[in-house]
Amino acid sequence: MVANGFTQKHGIDYFDTYTPIAKIATIRLLIAIATIYKLVIHQMDVKTVFLNGELDEEIYMEQPEEFVMPGQEKTVCRLRKSLYGLKQAPKQWHQKFDQVILAYGFNINEADKCVYTKFEGKGNSHYLSLLDDMLIFETDLYQVQLTKRIMYSEFDMKNMGQANVILIIQIVRDNESITFTQSHYIEKVLKRFNHTDCASVYPA
Repeated sequence: MVANGFTQKHGIDYFDTYTPIAKIATIRLLIAIATIYKLVIHQMDVKTVFLNGELDEEIYMEQPEEFVMPGQEKTVCRLRKSLYGLKQAPKQWHQKFDQVILAYGFNINEADKCVYTKFEGKGNSHYLSLLDDMLIFETDLYQVQLTKRIMYSEFDMKNMGQANVILIIQIVRDNESITFTQSHYIEKVLKRFNHTDCASVYPA
């Protein structure tokens, strides 16, 4: 079910709209930190992410087709949580995530407000970043599992395991380094347009 956000009026049923996402420069920095300090990087996905946001505005919508209450055909629904299609849905999700993660002792990075950090004794460092998916940077797998438990307790999550592809960039890791590559994406595009047999050209 998707809301007809195009009918919304600025200043009446929505105010701020933005889609927060971590900067690619920040992700590169976090990957560099992970390489230096041998951090474990895992990835999670929030299912139906925008449905988690809680609305500040008073918004009403018509009853969905095929779910109209008999005898109450003129009754409308007041939304308590955001729906896909609402102009403020991305912003409300980010606001909800802020509330949850700050309650668990994380801090917002002021340089990139989609990055959250927590530093504890014994060298435990925790980093979270919000993209299309969520990246978790931890000192070891045990700490990864603790962070995942927090996410499972608050949201409907999909565990994607060790980070592999973020923003169409593939992460290739060995014992000493982490490499970014887009070869898998290039191959996908070539296959889509039937050019898999084209000749390769290497820079001089």
